[in-house]
Amino acid sequence: MRTICSVLAVLGAGVGSAYAQSSSTVYGLLDAGIVVERACDSCPVTKVSSGIASGSRLGLRGSEALGSSLSAIYTLEAGLLTDTGRSDQGGRLFGRQAFVGLEGNFGALTVGRQFNLEYLALTDVADPFKGGMAGSATNLAGYSDKQVDNSLHYYTRDMHGVSAAASYALGEEPGNARGNRAWGISIGFAQGPLSLRAAHQNKHVAKVAPSTEMGINMDAKNSILAANLKLGRHLTAYAAYSVNRGWGSSPLWNPDNPYGAGMASTPSTDSRDVLVGVAVPFGRTTLLASYIRKNDRDLANRDANQVAVGASYSLSRRTDFYAAYSRITNRNGAAYTVGNATETGSGSSAVNIGMRHAF
Repeated sequence: MRTICSVLAVLGAGVGSAYAQSSSTVYGLLDAGIVVERACDSCPVTKVSSGIASGSRLGLRGSEALGSSLSAIYTLEAGLLTDTGRSDQGGRLFGRQAFVGLEGNFGALTVGRQFNLEYLALTDVADPFKGGMAGSATNLAGYSDKQVDNSLHYYTRDMHGVSAAASYALGEEPGNARGNRAWGISIGFAQGPLSLRAAHQNKHVAKVAPSTEMGINMDAKNSILAANLKLGRHLTAYAAYSVNRGWGSSPLWNPDNPYGAGMASTPSTDSRDVLVGVAVPFGRTTLLASYIRKNDRDLANRDANQVAVGASYSLSRRTDFYAAYSRITNRNGAAYTVGNATETGSGSSAVNIGMRHAF
């Protein structure tokens, strides 16, 4: 943690002194609370956790004007665990995001470690819990890789409510040119109370042992159609439909342990997800609820349902308290767990109570 702070301080001071036309901002978010998990082998579990509603982070972002319509942009963002002070990105210094690029009338082109487009469509548009708390849609929908390394992303400018994005990531696996190579596309529409976004993410996972159940085919192919609609001042409705194919397309897929995934009996290789949800704000309080149905089309028919409710109470624009409860019903040997913005969880039900502060 001291290393991260020192690096950000040096970079911020250097940019500010070297370029008068540059702007740099140090920012962050701290999130901590209590997680109570039930219905697991080691349960009940009660623990202090970090990044429950939103991943705790410390970042530096900025830009430099290169002309009347062109700017250099960058972001360095480190994920951290508020409860221990350690990194939550497996030892990566800037594991959440690390990219540099250009922005102008053409849109934006960035290079580095960045969030994948399918994950952004799910959490930004379709999920009332925004990928956090016990109700996170990522417990059942999408797959476990939120970010992609070695990636180039292109974002168009908003044109009358229409925007699009494309990404391509080089795998850079020694001896395997396709290993971890990925690409994605998305197109969105936002006008008035309606937001729509369609996205597809395709990833070829590095080879695993040929003796495993799926041989060397660990590809992840995830597509989603996401939407939300504001119905007056006091209700926003959310919905999504996603199609997932491939051994690596499930939230149960663990990119840090591909051999273990080959031995597991629970991942689905062909599934459909349906999500519906609502957010109901009144005053400083916002009530949240969602339902997700995972329909496994494999012969094992390992279906799962998630029901979640939650609430947040805003003390200010930057500080809030939150609470959430979620339960997953697994069928025919499915083993999906209730996680949150940072953890995958260990039980099929969980309660969260915590607070977050942005700066």
